[in-house]
Amino acid sequence: MTLDFMPSPSPEDPGLFIRDPYRFSDAMLIVPPPLVECLECFDGRHSDLDLRAALARITGRLETGEIARHLVETLAATGFLEDETFARMQREKRREFAEKPVREPSHAGSAYPEDPQELRRTMAEYMADGGGAPDAAPVDGLFAIAAPHVSPSGGWQSYQAAYRMLRPEHRDRTFVILATSHYGEPERFGLTRKNFRTPLGESRTDTRMVDWLAERGGSSVAMEDYCHSFEHTVELQMIFLQHLMGANVKVLPILCGSYAHSIYRGGKPEDNDGVKRFLDALTELRDREGDRLFWILGVDMAHMGARYQDNFEAVAGQGVMEDVAGRDEQRIARINAMDAPGFWDLVQERHDDLKWCGSSPFYTFLKTAPEARGELLHYEQWNIDDRSVVSFAGMAFRKSE
Repeated sequence: MTLDFMPSPSPEDPGLFIRDPYRFSDAMLIVPPPLVECLECFDGRHSDLDLRAALARITGRLETGEIARHLVETLAATGFLEDETFARMQREKRREFAEKPVREPSHAGSAYPEDPQELRRTMAEYMADGGGAPDAAPVDGLFAIAAPHVSPSGGWQSYQAAYRMLRPEHRDRTFVILATSHYGEPERFGLTRKNFRTPLGESRTDTRMVDWLAERGGSSVAMEDYCHSFEHTVELQMIFLQHLMGANVKVLPILCGSYAHSIYRGGKPEDNDGVKRFLDALTELRDREGDRLFWILGVDMAHMGARYQDNFEAVAGQGVMEDVAGRDEQRIARINAMDAPGFWDLVQERHDDLKWCGSSPFYTFLKTAPEARGELLHYEQWNIDDRSVVSFAGMAFRKSE
């Protein structure tokens, strides 16, 4: 149920492209067009005879045993069937991550350069307009920023707008990174004690705070969450933090699972006892640590178009995306007002048809932040492909006087 399916990206090899986003399996498979229909037989309700009957209908041949056997063996060997092979792959991957002393970079070489010197040049280009907060921008009371987690090549202006607010005096703080968990369970918060390594160096995870949250966060905490091993939302914040604050920056990385139950069933996220307990613990940590913390939100906003199961093609700044920009603006206004109930009311409209993947980190922040006000620094829409758009922004938050 967790596999990704999409049209083959290769014109020379048409069919259905399958991969495992959790990386329990490293395989990538293209199922030829005639065999795609047969995948419906792998639902736990059909038998081997049903598969052979489907193949006979598709191929016009009665002898289909060899084709059926080859299809089953291929899917099983790649770890794409729910069987003992997949269970073994899953156990081994989880064990490997749990035993690793550090969280290794997962997206170096794809989302950003793997070579350290090349990465430093790239980051310098992204932050070229100063690399720090401009003199005209006051940073008094600044305690949080929100930046995208989209590919930096597409969202660098919003990353820059947010991260240029940081100053050298922020360097000694622990950076609490509230980031979207795309693959974690709803109403769960993923923690890890591992340091984060990138081509720029190795960060320090504040294990004292991690242990404190793990002890008080209750059943909502996923300790040594496997999703940290491949999730990009914290990793992309790390390269900007390390570039500006130094490789040895101290962090508290938290992956925020979706509040899907609240979105679809109504009520507030904290109606879930586990969520409430974690929010209370995070608020207590904030009160206890005070200005020793700096908060970073790794968040994207709307996801629209064919890639996200909409029945229309989306173009940034045009057509339906103009309406999306207006609705994004309404949500951003509630965030800047630190109005958690008002923000969540807007998210729940139409069961969040805007598909804000950053809604849970934003809400978590609004419920646990001190009295403050926010500021929109830069808003963007970006065509992630020809038919789909993601929106995101750079934002800053200051404590109220």
